[in-house]
Amino acid sequence: MLLALLFILGTALICLWRPSLGGPSSRHSWRERFSGLRHLVPVLLLFGVVVGSIYAGWATPTEAASLGVIGALLIAVAMRKLSLAIIVEALDGTMRTTGMIMLIIIASYFLNFVLASAGITRELRTFLETAGLGPYATLLMVIGLYIVLGFFIETLSLMVITIPIVAPIMIGLGFDPVWFGILLILLIEMALITPPVGLNLYVVQGVRQGGSFNDVMVGAIPYVGIMLLMAVVLVLFPAVALYLPGVLN
Repeated sequence: MLLALLFILGTALICLWRPSLGGPSSRHSWRERFSGLRHLVPVLLLFGVVVGSIYAGWATPTEAASLGVIGALLIAVAMRKLSLAIIVEALDGTMRTTGMIMLIIIASYFLNFVLASAGITRELRTFLETAGLGPYATLLMVIGLYIVLGFFIETLSLMVITIPIVAPIMIGLGFDPVWFGILLILLIEMALITPPVGLNLYVVQGVRQGGSFNDVMVGAIPYVGIMLLMAVVLVLFPAVALYLPGVLN
């Protein structure tokens, strides 16, 4: 939640700094603004179905995505905007985006195989165990390693390769496993928006259907900075991550 608020605040500050980045601006009265909120109801309902089913434990993310598709179809039917042409267009866009993502993932697995064959796992373990640094110096080194490895390794492979090595070492240094797990997820998710293997960057470029890929990479830089800021907050104030688990326990 805090990360989402930071993203919203960062986007607002960027648009205040350079309004042109926010697209064409328009002015409306408060009455028009409030009356326009009714158009958000279908979006909020769809969001509630997808995210709510995940957090309630009723569905996995994949199953929640299926519920989202069903919800979107029902909303289109209710608004009388569902047609064969729209379904064909949606299927075509889905196949294009999915095909692009799968090709990127396949290429990433080839790269990961090469790195694993070159002994990166063994070298990483040796490097961490023989560095002779204190707990927080080791933590900073781990954060740096994840940032660098996130440039080149797909997120699932990054977890499989590194977590069995890094987690026992960091927990042995006295760090809370829940807190460290949240920090790791943040760093691994950041790899989705860092080039050249940032999967979400290619998804955004595919949705844009035009323009330079450099624009997508430049546009992602502020959000990489926000995620780094969130990592700093987690390191300086561990209670941000541990408060809610503590309440539930």
